[in-house]
Amino acid sequence: MTTIITRAAPAALAVSKLRVMLVDDAIVVRGLFARWVAAEPDLEVVATLRSGREAVDQIARIDPDVVVLDVEMPDLDGLSALPLLLKKKRGLVVIMASTLTRRNAEISLKALALGATDYIAKPQSSGPLSGAPDFRRELIEKIRTLGLRARSRNAPRIAKTQSFNRLPVIGQAPPLAPQQPKHVLRAMPLHPPKALLIGCSTGGPQALTALLRKLGVVIDRVPVLVTQHMPPTFTTILAEHLSRVAGRTAREARHGETVKAGMIYVAPGARHMKIVQRDGAAVIEIDDSPPINFCKPAVDPMFASAAEVWGPTALGVVLTGMGSDGLRGARAITERGGSLLTQDEASSVVWGMPGQVTNAGLSSAVLPLDQMAGAITRLFTGGHE
Repeated sequence: MTTIITRAAPAALAVSKLRVMLVDDAIVVRGLFARWVAAEPDLEVVATLRSGREAVDQIARIDPDVVVLDVEMPDLDGLSALPLLLKKKRGLVVIMASTLTRRNAEISLKALALGATDYIAKPQSSGPLSGAPDFRRELIEKIRTLGLRARSRNAPRIAKTQSFNRLPVIGQAPPLAPQQPKHVLRAMPLHPPKALLIGCSTGGPQALTALLRKLGVVIDRVPVLVTQHMPPTFTTILAEHLSRVAGRTAREARHGETVKAGMIYVAPGARHMKIVQRDGAAVIEIDDSPPINFCKPAVDPMFASAAEVWGPTALGVVLTGMGSDGLRGARAITERGGSLLTQDEASSVVWGMPGQVTNAGLSSAVLPLDQMAGAITRLFTGGHE
């Protein structure tokens, strides 16, 4: 059954509440999501629809801020409906929802390339779904954070966020921007790094694609380790995708393997990836310890363990992402003499993770995504590509 809510909210709340449209052919899922969203004082369910066709036909009239869009539906599936929805409403936040299957993981990642803001992986059936507090928390957090971010970006801007896009040479402090810098930046490393560590979450697949396709010369020289907040199966597909775009071997990391240059290692879903020193070599350790910062895999253990192994020659990069995962690990990197680069707010889908590291004074450069690859390459090659 399709439901459209037409009751007007009080004027004061109507302005502040985020308007949420839920699109799923399963009535149980629609009802459950609707109850969860309606329980939040700052969110409002404005429609629950059973197909992508209904969503496309009614998007202009309902005018939601956020659409949670199921991948598999009759009549018009989520992937087909996505570009039509984005065409009808500029700046719309679309969160793709799919079960943990390889096919749906591939579709979800393709949807990100087509303009979806994020995805969420549903448990396999409605039984565990109704009793999944972590899934509920993640869904509500994404609706709220991405919706508010989009509303902020679509509103008139009084002043643009300043970014620092001039990378200093190795061993020098970053130059001052023409205006007083908003953030305190650390000096760059004295020596070329020996490992590249990348952490990201919301918006990460798109950012990783843009970054790694330009880092061939770096990947050939050093190992690249990536922790992206993703469930199992999704990380498998992500690694395959990164291998294609980078033109280098990328795959999920394996417990006990020696880290080598020329490889991209992706933390497997639902496991943490760490690096340990064994017989003079860097070795990957995969563990099943509890989530950190509600995340598994988490960036913190990768960063912190890499700091122990590579010390001042570790370079961490924090790309777009929700929350604060990576902050403690970033601190560990700087305490051992390593360095951090962070993505700037303007080019981030969500400036949570990079913002936390930047605001803590741990970053040596805050860069737009399109300038990140060049900056990293100069650090690893000394300017000789």
